[in-house]
Amino acid sequence: MKKENYVSLEFPSRSANESFARAAAACFAAQLDPTLEEVNDVKTAVSEAVTNAIVHAYPDRIGKIVMRVALLEGHALEIVVKDWGVGIEDVEKAREPLFTTGNQERAGMGFTIMESFMDTLKVRSVPGKGTTVTMRRKIARRAGR
Repeated sequence: MKKENYVSLEFPSRSANESFARAAAACFAAQLDPTLEEVNDVKTAVSEAVTNAIVHAYPDRIGKIVMRVALLEGHALEIVVKDWGVGIEDVEKAREPLFTTGNQERAGMGFTIMESFMDTLKVRSVPGKGTTVTMRRKIARRAGR
């Protein structure tokens, strides 16, 4: 799909940046005139993707995260969250509900939540080199727009 507009953000894997990333994605998506429900779905998915990078990619250090948000032809939104952290040994296992490599406080529902709020979710990872999460969501056109 052709990109009609895009933005790219780079930030350190500090927990304070999760809320910034979700707000930035929501503000950029506003160009598509989404409903409040669609905005909240996007914010939730971004929150999960960025939190995964913060908690799992860099468990013992601060690293780099890049988030790209694009408006695609056909009134769709694409969000890519990339890190250069530890990577995921078994992506299929990591996508199973309740699986976590974090401590007992982690629910293991990140990928499941992303999938439920977005139309598509792709996860590519290389152990020791990082992970790229790509999410897409079609935003409904509102009547009269």
